[in-house]
Amino acid sequence: MSRPALVVVGSLNMDFVCQVPALPPPGATVLGSDFRMIPGGKGANQACAAGRLGDTGLSTRMIGCVGYDLFADHLKASLSGAGVDISAIRATKSAATGIAMIWVEPGGQNSIVVAPGANAALGPRDVPSWRSTVTGAQWVLFQLETPLPAVQAGLKLALESGCRTMLDPAPAQPLSADLLRSVSILTPNESEACLLLGRNGGRVRLADAPELTAALRAMGAQAVTLKLGDAGCFYDDGTLKHHQPAFPVKAVDATAAGDTFNAAFAVALTEGKPVPEALRFANAAAAISVTRPGAQASIPTRAETNRFLSAV
Repeated sequence: MSRPALVVVGSLNMDFVCQVPALPPPGATVLGSDFRMIPGGKGANQACAAGRLGDTGLSTRMIGCVGYDLFADHLKASLSGAGVDISAIRATKSAATGIAMIWVEPGGQNSIVVAPGANAALGPRDVPSWRSTVTGAQWVLFQLETPLPAVQAGLKLALESGCRTMLDPAPAQPLSADLLRSVSILTPNESEACLLLGRNGGRVRLADAPELTAALRAMGAQAVTLKLGDAGCFYDDGTLKHHQPAFPVKAVDATAAGDTFNAAFAVALTEGKPVPEALRFANAAAAISVTRPGAQASIPTRAETNRFLSAV
């Protein structure tokens, strides 16, 4: 019998991370500290997290694009070290590997600028070649740091191949109903949900979550998991509506928390866990990640997450 599989389609970036006393406003210069280069990119973060958080019976595969440079080597090595199959990551001579510049303030909030580089070379023409990679997978995960036409074509290919799909709509941008109809679970945070619905951003109260998720489902997504920060998350598939509280922790850096959440949620669902249990597992993994600096460097292992859950 083949192993359960999870596929991540998305970006690979080398993150240049600097700690700052406060995020700089336009025109200002601030003195930073503790500069580091850390493997990142929303796609690679999710693949790395799935590799670390999955049990030994789960196969994790990554689809993406890098340049021919040293950063590409580091990114692929990081994924391989997490047990991720990188055979579907292609290289292009047309662009350098993507990078992200990240400023992190003491409370864990961050500001990010991404230069996509080779990630922008991932196009619809690549999608037919993904079929062998997604075939047999239970879930295929997407984000929006790669070109939207490739995301849309990839979502449709995944559904045609019998997979379920999860879309993290970040960086936030408007999405068509046609694209959203190919999404099994949409996982926006508060600002992303408001942008998709054409509403003003800001904090969303837990009491507002059922109305927001219902409105997003009406746009086409089969189910929605709304990420509410320290209020946890709210799941709605039209039948089950479930609020999963967050675990209180001292945040250091929230850079890869959303990526860790999505990967952990998909891992647990792939393993057959019911949605409430899967959300609790995802919240735990994300909670651990915000207590550590960096993107992939902050992602916990399965054993760490299990110990965390057993102690709360």
